[in-house]
Amino acid sequence: MVGPALAASPAGGVALENANPLIYRRQGERPVTAREEDDELPDAIDDREIFDLIRSINDPEHPLTLEELNVVEQVRVKVNDAESTVSVEFTPTIPHCSMATLIGLSIKVKLIRSLPERFKVDVHITPGTHTSEHAVNKQLADKERVAAALENAHLLEVVNQCLSGRP
Repeated sequence: MVGPALAASPAGGVALENANPLIYRRQGERPVTAREEDDELPDAIDDREIFDLIRSINDPEHPLTLEELNVVEQVRVKVNDAESTVSVEFTPTIPHCSMATLIGLSIKVKLIRSLPERFKVDVHITPGTHTSEHAVNKQLADKERVAAALENAHLLEVVNQCLSGRP
């Protein structure tokens, strides 16, 4: 199990931790270039492509996306295609958010499912933005804990709901 924060059901009748979050404007869609459409040319994965993959993940507590809540921002996504690394920092809406691990797990699962296997994916909390930052980052970096969490049918269902896109 990844942690107690992941065991809780977001719809379990508990009062929302952040009942009135700030909502941010969504970025526009990135125009597709002729180079990207040309199958003969290599197409490196970049920061914006990763951001586009994760921006529409649903928040577990609100009918909003991680982008709309400013939990994920393109400036906090770093990709090195040549070294096959992706790093994403996410910022919980409140410093004591009990859903932080679930949000990080959802981001990690989306990237693992979407990227070629050659990529090493690092998902972590923006430094200084969460009271349990170290513990959450440790859980998200532990492959065995992540794998165990995804073997939990209820937890996997909640992650899949987050990844299902806008309602």
